[in-house]
Amino acid sequence: MRESTPEHWQKFWEEADNLDLDDVYGTDGRMVREITGIFDLESGGNLAGKRILEVGAGTGRDAVTLARAGAEVLTLDYVSGSLGLTIKAADMSGVKVAPVCGDGTAMPFADGTFDVVFHQGLLEHFPDPFPLLRDNIRVLKPGGHLVIDVPQTFHYYTLGKKFLIAIDKWFAGWETEFTIAELEKMMVGENLEITRSYGDWMVPGLWYRALRKILMTRTGRKLPMNPEPIPPLARLGEAWRRAFGKTRLSLYTTPTIGVIARKPEAVS
Repeated sequence: MRESTPEHWQKFWEEADNLDLDDVYGTDGRMVREITGIFDLESGGNLAGKRILEVGAGTGRDAVTLARAGAEVLTLDYVSGSLGLTIKAADMSGVKVAPVCGDGTAMPFADGTFDVVFHQGLLEHFPDPFPLLRDNIRVLKPGGHLVIDVPQTFHYYTLGKKFLIAIDKWFAGWETEFTIAELEKMMVGENLEITRSYGDWMVPGLWYRALRKILMTRTGRKLPMNPEPIPPLARLGEAWRRAFGKTRLSLYTTPTIGVIARKPEAVS
């Protein structure tokens, strides 16, 4: 079974660099929305002056959006291919994002440096996630927030992923997944306070996204990123998300979940 090695990810991001990133799905604004929401009561969602770190930056598009909103943003990754994409995205947007090459389990930052540390699609690649988690917490300021976004266990996406891992065809080598209860338990076990748990169903859904990627890869044909919705189905889906999405049970049905947890204030 393939492992998630620096060599694997360097090759992955070098190949991604040849793509138009507008043809690659991001997080649909989910990470930016959740991070901005942290400061809604404190400063009306204003990110000016906030120090934010993205760990395992990928394309860096969320980091760039946060920088555009006024935050001081750094990204950390252990391969230059990812950091190069971040630099390219920042240059195209005319903002400054500071890329740092380093190990997420032993980051080159002083204790208590950041107001927010976040990552999306990273924690699941660690057989033992706690060294990563604990170094995330170390570099947070007292009162700062950690935002972790991962795949959710009870979803057909996970079944497909497990099959592809078993036959050594999964693009990321090995990875795991979490339930919302497991993720929250990890945060509480590290003495963090859960301030919000969330899930995301993704629109358009995974079936459409998979079909679009297959067609692009096999034929070069590009379906629209966001197809025109069929009005009755769109209304039904929106009503379902409004009603069911407010329940705890919904967090066991979405393909991705996340937790926002607060580091306690320093004890004097």
